[in-house]
Amino acid sequence: MKTKLLKNSIRIIVILFILLIVLGGSYSWWNVANPERTCASCHEISPSHTTWTASAHHDISCFKCHGTALENGWHSLSEKARMVTRHIQNKPHPDEIRLTEFQIFETMERCVSCHQNEYANWLAGGHSATYADILLDETHNTTEQLNFDCLRCHGMFYEGTILDLVEPISQQGPWNMKNKNVADKPTMPCLTCHQIHSKGEPAQRPDYSSPNNIFYSRNLENNSIGFYIRNEKIHFNLDNLPTPIILNGADTVQTPADPGYRLCVQCHAPSVWHQAGSHDDRTPTGVHEGISCRACHEPHSNYQRTSCDKCHPGESKNCKLDVKTMNTTYFSPSSEHDIHFVSCTDCHEDQTRKNQTE
Repeated sequence: MKTKLLKNSIRIIVILFILLIVLGGSYSWWNVANPERTCASCHEISPSHTTWTASAHHDISCFKCHGTALENGWHSLSEKARMVTRHIQNKPHPDEIRLTEFQIFETMERCVSCHQNEYANWLAGGHSATYADILLDETHNTTEQLNFDCLRCHGMFYEGTILDLVEPISQQGPWNMKNKNVADKPTMPCLTCHQIHSKGEPAQRPDYSSPNNIFYSRNLENNSIGFYIRNEKIHFNLDNLPTPIILNGADTVQTPADPGYRLCVQCHAPSVWHQAGSHDDRTPTGVHEGISCRACHEPHSNYQRTSCDKCHPGESKNCKLDVKTMNTTYFSPSSEHDIHFVSCTDCHEDQTRKNQTE
């Protein structure tokens, strides 16, 4: 009797071991196999697979960005199980398959494994600001009351409203984060401006022998860059983003031809009257009118301290002066002459008056 039980136990153990090997091998195959045989076999995923095949990420496996069900313990296993359950129960439309905000944060961590330099630059710039940085800023909150539209640029993937994030909603503080889980999370992650699946080519170093390439990077003309619209819950490609009419008084400002400007101005936008410099607008006027944002600002870090040298090596050709020493916000943040709107007379007012009297 004991011998029989022992043999049955051994058979069960062997069967379970074989099943474990088969399941493990099958799952390993699933992660490395051609997506057409795995992920894309579900019709809801086919549109994403189609754009992925023409994207800069076409040689990167799905699980490199989306992760596996076993890589993060019980968290990822339960998450994948919920996804399968919802898939079976709801039969979602392709447009309804979206990452949650925390899934976006997790995906962003995987972006870093390849895009380390871009991530370091982004981390050093203003676009890495966290929810606490933005929503607990006393200077801003006492000047302008927090409102629902704040999340249009600062928290576009957040699944609640401003009422769920911070209190009180008034110009009287002190302010506290109600949702402390996102306090240290970035409000503008990679997917704010980048569409992972969209068509595009790997970035290439611009040909700086052409002056135009200093201002306009051609890699923005593909479909991999777009602005995520919170209300619509989709990315809008640069070609579909409007270029607003910007006014300087009664005059129409020449806006930059660079498609990247259409991206920047979605958040750095003027007031309803479209006056240059109003609200968060930084559309160049004066001597820099028409120049692209990225002529001065590096794309991920927004760093600009070496930008003058691109156009002004040494002394200015016109006034024979070192423009970096002029009284502008480039020289001193406290200057009243904002580099975005500086005109000749801002720095040469005395000389202009002298010429007028003569």
